[in-house]
Amino acid sequence: MDKETQIESIRKMIEEILVEEPVYFLVDLRIKPINNIKVFLDGDAGITIEKCVRINRKLYKLIEEAGLYPAGDFSLEVSSAGLDEPLKSMRQFKKNIGRAVEIQFLDGSLKEGVLLEVNEEGLVLEEATGKPSNGKHQTKKKEISSHSYLFNNIKSTKIQVVF
Repeated sequence: MDKETQIESIRKMIEEILVEEPVYFLVDLRIKPINNIKVFLDGDAGITIEKCVRINRKLYKLIEEAGLYPAGDFSLEVSSAGLDEPLKSMRQFKKNIGRAVEIQFLDGSLKEGVLLEVNEEGLVLEEATGKPSNGKHQTKKKEISSHSYLFNNIKSTKIQVVF
């Protein structure tokens, strides 16, 4: 069985498990060399480690029962889609409206701002330019503007942790 067929079979198993809990959703699924299966999940209000462990156990059993890997020759990791992972699904984008993001474009350029809106074609980013004056020195005033970007020009979008 080729890798794509394995991925599709496992994706269907995950969807079966998640039907019972529609607040959670699949973000990404990868099969690394030596049959290391990595599943990244998220939820409308996040996902706990305990929930990942329960889903891992159910999925492991389904994969074994399906006989996808002879002699149980696979490993399985189920985890949340970490902050270092790019946003992939529309549901993830919508969940993160109002958060600071960094967009990397296909040409390698970057933009940072606050995610304001998302639709099937792209997103709207609120961007700040300039700096506020501090009273001692006159500097360029901070300006806020919104720009739309099409998904077909975007390589990745990641959440920015702001302290």
